[in-house]
Amino acid sequence: MLADLPTPCVTVDAGVLDRNLRTMAASAAARGLALRPHAKTHKCVEIARRQIELGAAGLTVATISEAEVFADAGIRDLFIAYPVWPSPQRAARLRALAARVALRVGVDSAESAEALARAVPGLEILVEVDSGHHRSGVAPAEAGGIAAEAQKAGLEVRGVFTFPGHAYGPGRSGRVTEEEAAALTGAAGTVTALGLDAGVRSGGSTPTAALTDSASLTEMRPGVYVFGDAQQVELGTCGWDEVALTVTSTVVSRSRRKVIVDAGSKVLGADRQTWATGFGRLLDHPDARITALSEHHATVMFPEGAPLPRLGEILRVVPNHVCATVNLADELVVVSAGEPVGRWAVAARNANT
Repeated sequence: MLADLPTPCVTVDAGVLDRNLRTMAASAAARGLALRPHAKTHKCVEIARRQIELGAAGLTVATISEAEVFADAGIRDLFIAYPVWPSPQRAARLRALAARVALRVGVDSAESAEALARAVPGLEILVEVDSGHHRSGVAPAEAGGIAAEAQKAGLEVRGVFTFPGHAYGPGRSGRVTEEEAAALTGAAGTVTALGLDAGVRSGGSTPTAALTDSASLTEMRPGVYVFGDAQQVELGTCGWDEVALTVTSTVVSRSRRKVIVDAGSKVLGADRQTWATGFGRLLDHPDARITALSEHHATVMFPEGAPLPRLGEILRVVPNHVCATVNLADELVVVSAGEPVGRWAVAARNANT
């Protein structure tokens, strides 16, 4: 049982996970969208293989290191959704990857396109577009110019992509989905106007996944949907019954309305959006809030009059941002019907280069 596990540990409910994977795969297929999940959330070979079995077109990754891990595991179609700068050390790794998998990389400048072309001639690229998140990416009107420079340099342009990260806020998903669609449609138009390929229009995130349609996008790249987290619950993207990953923790102190559990920032991560109601939640006590994190302590406040958990009681903590939690763990303990049934390595942990 969970009480027999050393705490804190990261646990995954096998049944909830599989239901989440199946639901997203079926939803994408029903809308005619290719699903290319972002593996930076789970970083786990077993989950990646299950996504491919369920029809994913390939995987999205954030780094060359992540791509190498999943290529080693037999995944043969990878997109590095990042404006990779091909330093000499990275260039050799990109060439090796391109020789054994179908590889695409993000580009958002003529300079990086030229550098990539020198490093890996003929590499397939997607032009990154800023759809409102204001991180990397060019304005939609500039996509054609970047695509032309990339093609001229010797790369193979396959389309455009964006990340609608500004959907991470209450009530934003509808508006942001529209902005994403407009940005990708406009960007693709500037590329095709030059006679270049814009067959791929890639976007999507977990908050916008349910609203994405094939009129504007050809593929979507959600990541967090596999596990869910406290942010997604508060955004209304998922319910408590769709949270597959929790941190199994022990109550080590209690007083008045407060308990302390042994999962701090070194296990949960410390992400907290300004709109979030705490540093995490408890799966079995949804009215409680984690109000403070130390390295090895989480302070949990319960409503006035609510019974407090006992010392030594096991609690299931739902982290705010599950991607950070997974990257802090060596393994995921897989649970079925409340009992551990396996352990999966976080194979791409710290694969940040």
